[in-house]
Amino acid sequence: MFDQPLALEVLSGQAPGSRILRLTGPLVLNNLFSFQDALRADPPPCLILDLTGVPYMDSSGMGAIINYYVSCQRHGRKLIVAGVNPRVMELFRMTKVDALLTLASSVAEAESLA
Repeated sequence: MFDQPLALEVLSGQAPGSRILRLTGPLVLNNLFSFQDALRADPPPCLILDLTGVPYMDSSGMGAIINYYVSCQRHGRKLIVAGVNPRVMELFRMTKVDALLTLASSVAEAESLA
């Protein structure tokens, strides 16, 4: 499972200036660089990170999300993380990242927060 590729899909959000980055596959060190490239490419005022299709994340994946969150805070942008499965949510809870990030149960809910 952990050596599967990570598919990235960029979609326009409903709110002006929002974008959805949909991930499918595990977010691990092996595929981290394509994820980071997608985050750095023309960052929108509001990014919804759709993790619905992410079955597993390692510490490098979580670190990349936290780094992007910090960048958003510095530059007045917004990050909403949507569709986190129980396994990834447990990682967020253990590391207390769930208290930092704006989390939504679905992309639809995230769109309402954008």
